[in-house]
Amino acid sequence: MHGPALVTWLLAALAVGSSLYCLARLRGPGLSCGAHAAAGRGRAAHEPNVAEALMGLGMAGMALQPGTLWGWPFALLAAAQVLAALRPGSPALRAHRLHHGIGALAMAYMALAMADGPAHEHAHHGTPSGLPLLTGALLLYFGCYALWSGSRLLSVPGAAVPGGTTATGTATAAADGVSRACRLAMGVGMFAMLLSM
Repeated sequence: MHGPALVTWLLAALAVGSSLYCLARLRGPGLSCGAHAAAGRGRAAHEPNVAEALMGLGMAGMALQPGTLWGWPFALLAAAQVLAALRPGSPALRAHRLHHGIGALAMAYMALAMADGPAHEHAHHGTPSGLPLLTGALLLYFGCYALWSGSRLLSVPGAAVPGGTTATGTATAAADGVSRACRLAMGVGMFAMLLSM
């Protein structure tokens, strides 16, 4: 990633933290990083956790060590997610798969576009990598996604809800809030990586 080393390390830490949270949620029955997965059971219920964890680890790895090596696995993941989104199923799960397909496609694009960045940084300092129109479209998508995720995070009910919320309800609301915060962090991280191209 082009940019200050501190920003790169902070982005990697944020991505790893989100990824570890999603991996931890795999251990709980029916828990998911996204509310979208509530409609599914079994493998489908854990699919959003796995997708979020893979994206987080990939973002961290690519931020610290950019290269074309990251492009091919993300291109395969993008194809798998987009094809899965085309299959019949709940609209929420299909939207979640499509979002992860776009995210994986953006990661593949960044990996391939920034592959020669560190080697030629002095020769092309300040020259953007990639296709400006595609980069702009992805920036717009992830910027809007981050704003949408942030607005949803603000709508999570607090711990002190009138009407006698049970401890389980409060814990569920808190877990949903952390899940939304993870999605917001991933959206902002993707936006930052695209911006640094």
